[in-house]
Amino acid sequence: MMADGATHDYLWTGRSGPFTILLNDQVFAPTHTSREVAEGITVHPGDTVIDVGSGSGVLSFVAAKLGARKVFGGEVNPASVELARRNAELLGLQDVVEFRLGSLFEPFGDVRADVVIGDVSGIPDEIASISGWFPGGFSGGPTGAEVPMAMLESSRSHLAPGGRLYLPTASIQDENAVLRTARRIFGEGRIRQLRERLMPLPGKISESTVARRLMDSGMVRLIRRGSRLLWELRVWEITAPPA
Repeated sequence: MMADGATHDYLWTGRSGPFTILLNDQVFAPTHTSREVAEGITVHPGDTVIDVGSGSGVLSFVAAKLGARKVFGGEVNPASVELARRNAELLGLQDVVEFRLGSLFEPFGDVRADVVIGDVSGIPDEIASISGWFPGGFSGGPTGAEVPMAMLESSRSHLAPGGRLYLPTASIQDENAVLRTARRIFGEGRIRQLRERLMPLPGKISESTVARRLMDSGMVRLIRRGSRLLWELRVWEITAPPA
């Protein structure tokens, strides 16, 4: 078993890869969601990028390798910030990618970005506690919508005119609440779906009373295929109004 805080190599083979970063058990590891967001984002050469909830830094590094002039990653988990900074140095990207400690947009001051990557925690607290996916307990709130909605509420003041925000949503959270918030802030015509994927729900979650209760409440939507439960992942592009 890996000692607490000990690092190990992780090979990212998604977009802009392959490249190797360090992970440890205190830092959220890249997931299939990370890969889908990476495939969906558009970064133009010279863009400024904000990566909210940057974790190990993997999506920040993808943005840098796609040509961003400057990438600001922010994380509420101090262990993530420390490790992401080490990863930036290992990849030779420390002059392009800067990681800051703080919640959502709080670390970025008056920075306005051409691209915001909003892959923040969006899993209901009760499911997250079973899954073990979120070191330190940084999950998405009681319905999994609270953290993404708070991110959206603050996003307009950090997007340049015509800027693009990339948002993953999932049927394992109160997805409709997140999308209603996005439409209220940005308008229906400025939101388009980029990607969709079915994902298996781990057995220890699908067999839990928590999952059954959340399904019965209608808050989460799961698809049964034989003995397995699947959830839907979607990635959206939201465009800020022009100047």
